[in-house]
Amino acid sequence: DYTTRVARPGEALLDTGFYAPSLDEERRIPDLYVDQLIALTDVTAEIDAATVGAQTDAERAAARQEAIASITQRLTAQAGGEAEGFLTQVVALYNGGKYSAYTFRRYDDVRLVQLPEVQLGAFGGDADNFTYPRFSLDAAFLRVYDDGGPLRTENAFAWAKTGVEAGDPVFVVGNPGSTFRLETVAQLEYRRDVREPRVLAFFSDRIARLEAALKMTQEAAAAEALRNTISTLKNAQKLYRGRVKALDDPVILARKGDAERQFREAVEADETLRAAYADLFDRMTEIEQQKGELATDFRAFAYLQPNFPYGSGTLQRALLLAPYAGEVGTNGGLPEQVKGQVLAQPFQPAAVDQAYLEARLTDLQTYLGEESPLVRAVLQGQSPEAAANNVLQSSILADSARTAQALAGGALAADDPALRIALALRPQLGAFQSAFAGLTAQENELAARLGRARFDVYGTAVPPDATFSLRLADGVVKGYAYNGTEAPPYTNFFGLYDHYYSYGKGTEWDLPAAWVPPPADFDLATPLNFVSTNDIIGGNSGSPILNKDLEVVGVAFDGNIESLVGSYLYLEDPVRTVSVDGRGILEALDVIYDADRLVLELTERQLVSTEAEADAAMSGTR
Repeated sequence: DYTTRVARPGEALLDTGFYAPSLDEERRIPDLYVDQLIALTDVTAEIDAATVGAQTDAERAAARQEAIASITQRLTAQAGGEAEGFLTQVVALYNGGKYSAYTFRRYDDVRLVQLPEVQLGAFGGDADNFTYPRFSLDAAFLRVYDDGGPLRTENAFAWAKTGVEAGDPVFVVGNPGSTFRLETVAQLEYRRDVREPRVLAFFSDRIARLEAALKMTQEAAAAEALRNTISTLKNAQKLYRGRVKALDDPVILARKGDAERQFREAVEADETLRAAYADLFDRMTEIEQQKGELATDFRAFAYLQPNFPYGSGTLQRALLLAPYAGEVGTNGGLPEQVKGQVLAQPFQPAAVDQAYLEARLTDLQTYLGEESPLVRAVLQGQSPEAAANNVLQSSILADSARTAQALAGGALAADDPALRIALALRPQLGAFQSAFAGLTAQENELAARLGRARFDVYGTAVPPDATFSLRLADGVVKGYAYNGTEAPPYTNFFGLYDHYYSYGKGTEWDLPAAWVPPPADFDLATPLNFVSTNDIIGGNSGSPILNKDLEVVGVAFDGNIESLVGSYLYLEDPVRTVSVDGRGILEALDVIYDADRLVLELTERQLVSTEAEADAAMSGTR
């Protein structure tokens, strides 16, 4: 996505790759920032004190949010203030058993230095995603600038001059996204029976529809954006396949049940804990049962909301306007904030908007039934395809200029096709969203109290769920048994070319012209990818892999298919982290891309402005 933001007319950087031979040619990426962690503060006691005396879940939640807002404001001011680029985020660990405040310095001038062709970064495509052995050069380089020049940092991880061997310890530093390892069995059963299968079906359906839309898309930029979207959805699809498979495994649920039984027994055995927490387990079960009673509406309305990236922009605009039907276009009738939200919804290519709208109308018909009053009101006797086409051909909201004109003071009648559908949806959709939000709020409050109970029982002996906050994960470089054979600790460029010649041109294992044939001085034996036992999850992609001397030896970019169970529990075997080997990155930079300026900076920590300067500096080392 960032690559397409910096591409110039006529460029196809995903296909050609990019390298800036000088500092002046590094391209600033719009709307990209990086946050440097500068302070970490335990604020648990302050937040807990704020909730003393609260009588209800709602009062506790409100007191907690007020305390978090106060802490955020105070610590940001102490660091230097928002105006100077500082910010603070309070993160709940153990579902609220512990709270940590992270204070950051934000840098918003980030520039693209180098990236490989997408064919190398995603070598093997979706077929190889979440698998191993891998042969992917999935690593790019960005530079942070400050006051117009490259940021000079006091602390940095050096690039290792030698790689790691099987059995060596390695450490991942990163921000894993989300896990559900501390959820109750009742929560996991709801995921198994309702949520995860529906999300998987959603992604699978949208992929198929977008692939059909791609075949009709002629404009290069739109096609490239669509390819990115499909790739993102396929990654999510494979992720949820793994989650569904894990939750369908009775052994996994049995292990989770055993852990919950031990936890519950520990609570029951302590008089103080029993009085405070013993009823939480049954209350959580009741909440999950009530959520299950809303399963039909959940399936029909999944992700039906404004600002969702994989939904019809036309329908999303109509949903925002539906509460104000009859006021649109009247003087002062529509709040300026709503106008801004409406115009912020994406105006997609017609084929994409059509695909998303057809999919949503089909969802309503599939899950609510053709005889549902809502479905009848929405489709009015048409097929989902015909109804979607009618909306996009007739609705003002399908066109950016006409939408802006209507909001500025024109007219948008309540019988506008898109608005008519949104108005028909409002009663049932609103009732579902209200009920589901209420149950979710209760669930979150119960989870917070269970988190406190777990922390009281186990302390930090049990790691908290991932929260997109900083984590350090230890492991060792190690192969594993799979598919009746052994996966090696390393792969190399020999394997890359073996796949290219085995599968052939035009496949997901194709190679760009710059790679075929390989240059004579290209060392094909150089390690390219490796696996280790580190515990990572989505959000860790791009995390540096460090050796025992805190030198960078690689970059995490994937897990094997077996690692998808990690959403619910960690199993050392056969779960593996898959990383790009630092030696493979350097070999490609040096020989394939002739990126001497970058190689010099990584290996010698010497920054030069141009490729010519780098060539001169490195001439004596070759």
